[in-house]
Amino acid sequence: MTPVELDEKDYVIRVHSEPAALDAEAWNALLQLQAQPTPFMRMEYLLALHASGSAVPESGWAPQFITLRSDAGLQAACALYLKSHSYGEYVFDWAWADAYRRHGLRYYPKLLGAVPFTPVPGARLLAVDEFWRARLVLAIGALTNQFKLSSAHVLFTDDADTAAFEAAGWMIRHGVQFHWTQDTLTPVADFTELLSRLQREKRKKIQQERRKVVDAGVTFSTHAGLGITPELWDFFYHCYTLTYEAHHSTPYLTRDFFARMASDMPQHWVMFVARRGGQAIAASLIAVDEATRSAWGRYWGAVEHVSCLHFEACYYQPLAWCLANGYQRFEGGAQGEHKMARGLLPVPTRSAHWLSDARFASAVGDYLAQEGQGIAQYVDELRERNPFKSAAGDDPSSQAGQP
Repeated sequence: MTPVELDEKDYVIRVHSEPAALDAEAWNALLQLQAQPTPFMRMEYLLALHASGSAVPESGWAPQFITLRSDAGLQAACALYLKSHSYGEYVFDWAWADAYRRHGLRYYPKLLGAVPFTPVPGARLLAVDEFWRARLVLAIGALTNQFKLSSAHVLFTDDADTAAFEAAGWMIRHGVQFHWTQDTLTPVADFTELLSRLQREKRKKIQQERRKVVDAGVTFSTHAGLGITPELWDFFYHCYTLTYEAHHSTPYLTRDFFARMASDMPQHWVMFVARRGGQAIAASLIAVDEATRSAWGRYWGAVEHVSCLHFEACYYQPLAWCLANGYQRFEGGAQGEHKMARGLLPVPTRSAHWLSDARFASAVGDYLAQEGQGIAQYVDELRERNPFKSAAGDDPSSQAGQP
């Protein structure tokens, strides 16, 4: 399909419905210029979502990747989608869509800037500098107007993106996730030391949970990169589908997506496999980036129930691996206040929103202001329940053990 072009004097804005038509090397080079790049914005990842049938028009994700080019080359880019629903986003606007419907207005399709099914904060506006970042925001607005869409949304933005959207008058929505970050002043050496920094009751609970897994006869093996065999990927995918089945849902990602990850981005994956009696019974998968020393908890599943196995596979094994390999950050995924008791602390997240109807924009703006105050209070309350000890003892008000 021929790209859509929007005329500008000194540069060309193009909108691409086929990610494969883009220059992957130029896209990835632009990504690496950002303050907070992640593997999920690499073209290999985005292309795998599309080529595998996971994020395609038929499933409600129609790519509209936007690029800004000057005579000097690619200056800015953003992964955008026309969405016919709000599934797979993790920033919920169902109430907004319902309000449009009740007033006889069309909310879908909407324009979405996000990594499908991947609630990981990071760079969304890929730009060589702030000048081009601002023009990229304007281009997204122009595209929204040209398509006569109800709204545009860019999710899990980093600081630079958030500032650019705020400057352009977009509304900012706040959320919270739970991340572990290495203490830069007094680094944690290993998982045993991490436990020693927790308050006594939290430490004892984790030790009890881990003991249950050991007493059940479960052991773990760790497989990284090319060490994840096709057989292990098959077993993992079976477990992954069982997790969705248990929640009466359908998996977002196809087996072909993970095959493409194994071939195109193997260095970004680590798998933990649980075995009992020599048989694999569960698997969890994390994404990693050696350049930034960051890791992200992604997916898990089990073929049989073992008490506390989920915590071991999804938190304790990955955290121990991060510490053993010098990683500085582990993000536990969307939501989940229970993660705090396991050493992951609350971190604010942001997304940017623009609604074309001024009446709805005003109402949503008021709602977001109130919601933002509630989120700020919630984060303050959570921080008061910090699971780490203070230097003086078990005072929960300190941030000891974390920066």
